[in-house]
Amino acid sequence: MMQQELEEPPGDKPPEPCSPRSADWEAIPDELWNDWRWQMRHRLTGVADLKRVLTLTPEEEEGVARALQHLRMAITPYFASLLNPSDPSCPLRRQVVPTVQELQVGQADMVDPLSEDQHSPVPGLVHRYPDRVLVLVTDQCASYCRHCTRRRLVGARQQVMSVEAMDRVVDYVRRTPAVRDVLISGGDPLIMGDRHIEYLLARLRAIRHVEILRLGTRVPVFLPQRITPELVAMLRRYQPLYVNIHFNHPAEITPEVERACARLVDAGIPLGSQTVLLRGINDCPHIMKRLMQRLLTIRVRPYYLYQCDLSQGIEHFRTSVAKGIEIIEHLRGHTTGLAVPQFCIDAPGGGGKVPILPQYLISMSDEKAIVRNFEGRICAYRQPGGYRSECPEGCKLCQGNGHPQVGVAGLLEGNGAVLGNDIPSAAEPQGSRAVPVEALPNPAVLHETVT
Repeated sequence: MMQQELEEPPGDKPPEPCSPRSADWEAIPDELWNDWRWQMRHRLTGVADLKRVLTLTPEEEEGVARALQHLRMAITPYFASLLNPSDPSCPLRRQVVPTVQELQVGQADMVDPLSEDQHSPVPGLVHRYPDRVLVLVTDQCASYCRHCTRRRLVGARQQVMSVEAMDRVVDYVRRTPAVRDVLISGGDPLIMGDRHIEYLLARLRAIRHVEILRLGTRVPVFLPQRITPELVAMLRRYQPLYVNIHFNHPAEITPEVERACARLVDAGIPLGSQTVLLRGINDCPHIMKRLMQRLLTIRVRPYYLYQCDLSQGIEHFRTSVAKGIEIIEHLRGHTTGLAVPQFCIDAPGGGGKVPILPQYLISMSDEKAIVRNFEGRICAYRQPGGYRSECPEGCKLCQGNGHPQVGVAGLLEGNGAVLGNDIPSAAEPQGSRAVPVEALPNPAVLHETVT
């Protein structure tokens, strides 16, 4: 009897919740609307397209007409339907609709603020850190963020990495045993066809010293329809594989996004989030706390909170570093530690990610560490007497893998006594210099790839 009561009543399952569509697309059949290729083909790319769904301000209209000379615009119908049509301050709208402010170059702006081109030993690959590399497989995205760090590259040639270029990348990784982690990004790698993505994943997974693969994407936010059962089934074959998704605001988490993330997590693919601190969009402790808490409810672990980079034309998005510290103060201790991302500055000139924290260590002696908690309470932690770090003689882990420690870690291990401007990059052999990046070759486009 109880079993019968627990069973669902006869009839069809209720329809899954969906985000509202703009009136311009209300008549589109669900079969087309949920087809990611249809979404890509019908993106908004000009002033006339935007005027069909938004009431543009003069600043936006001029921005679309002029700023597209520097970074193209494309907005999927799905994401365009989430924008407030009459409010130019809408946090989602500000991320994708150009304004004339993008034409203003700030004093600190740089073409390549992270010096990625200077750490590129082969075209399309960046080797900045000792044990990991970044692969830029395309300059295309489902939609284009106006705060994009790689404005110098993204959308410029509208192409994907050719099979020949992928082979050169794989060959470099195979010949560099220190690399254990490969991050695939762009542009956005998930706008490529399944077979094109799998070509690279399969060859990287076959390299014994590559332990993990990662994908950096914003497709689940801009184009959740792309996370198909076929794509997920392919990705799960190459685990351990991690997917880091770019989220900036809680309004981006829709029923469609939640289902896309669930499909990935249910396949055993861990999800993390990366967020950029943006003026007028998420530079509020309460908005940021809500975003991080909502991410956990859809099984996405907050990972990084980035200070906005110094790319040309995006100074109007940047906040003070103090604002980021304030946000961390409102998170740490006030909500679960799972919801606290690592706030960092990607240091200009290829300095890498530098973590930025509020000051929790007040003072320290040989006997005590004086710390303060999120409430401002100051406490003394007594250190153990007579402690000395010891390691078993002949420990293979301590002896390293043949790649010497650099930076402060190198000083701690006795590799010199002074750090200066002439120290080698963590990814460079002693006495070598990185080769500047070349333009990506013309792609051998597979038929599944949308261009």
